[in-house]
Amino acid sequence: MTDAEFTWLDPDTVQIRQPKTSHWEAPFLFLLFGRDRSLLLDTGATTDEAVFPLRRTIDELTQDWLRRHPARFVRPYPLVVAHTHAHRDHIAGDALLADRPATTVVGTTAAEVIGFFGFRSWPAEIVGFDLGDRMLDLIGAPGHEPSAVAFFDRATGILFTGDTICPGNLYVRDRPDFVRTIERLIAFRDGSAVPVRTLLGAHVEMSNEPGVDYPSGTVDQPDEAPLAMPPSILDEVRAALDEPGDRVVRDRFIVVHDG
Repeated sequence: MTDAEFTWLDPDTVQIRQPKTSHWEAPFLFLLFGRDRSLLLDTGATTDEAVFPLRRTIDELTQDWLRRHPARFVRPYPLVVAHTHAHRDHIAGDALLADRPATTVVGTTAAEVIGFFGFRSWPAEIVGFDLGDRMLDLIGAPGHEPSAVAFFDRATGILFTGDTICPGNLYVRDRPDFVRTIERLIAFRDGSAVPVRTLLGAHVEMSNEPGVDYPSGTVDQPDEAPLAMPPSILDEVRAALDEPGDRVVRDRFIVVHDG
C-alpha cells in the first residue's frame, strides 16, 4: 500500500498530497480541525485505497489530533467533506468516506454547495462556516468549474483556492465568471480584517524554471515549484486575463483559455 504524503502546517491543519505514483494529477487535500468538527477539502483522484489510502489517512490523522486535544472535541467527532470544485480528480475519493461514521459528504453540484453552506446570493455573497473556535470564509469561485469555492481560514491566514489559483495551468472555462471570481478574491484580500497570508492551490504543475510547466501525465517532478503562492499573485492573474491569446505564460502560472 502506498502511503499518503502529509505535512502538519500547524497543530490543527494538515496538508495531504496524493502520491504521483497513484495518479499523475497528484492533487493536494487539506484537513482542518476545530473544536466541534473537522473539514476535509477534496478527496483526490482515485477510489483505490491500495494506491492512496485516503480513509486510513484521515482516520489516523484524526486520532492523532484527538489524542493531543482530549478536552477540545465533541463526541462523536464529526467530519465534513467538501470540495474546492467538482472535477473528478478532486471528488473521486468521496465514496471511500461516504459510510464513515459521523461524516457528511457535501454534494458536488452548485445547487448542493449553495444549499449546504447557505449561500443566498451565489456567488457574490461570502458565507461563514464555523468548525468551533475556527471560522472559515467561503467565497464563490466559478469560472474554472461552476461549483468552485475558495475557503479562507482565519486561524492561519491561508486562502485555499483549488484549481482557480495554483502554480500550474489555470484553465478558464467561463471567462466572465473567472474574471469576476479573481476580482472577488482581490476584493476579499484587500478588505479582510484578517490578513491573507498565503494561497494554497490543489496542484503543482510548474517547475522551478520560471514559465516552464510539466507536461500532462508527468509522474516525476524533481524540481517543481513550491505550492504556496503570495496574495499578490491574484493581481498577476487578473492582469494576465486581459492579455491576448489562448495561452498566457507567467513565471508562476499559465492562463489557458479553455472555454
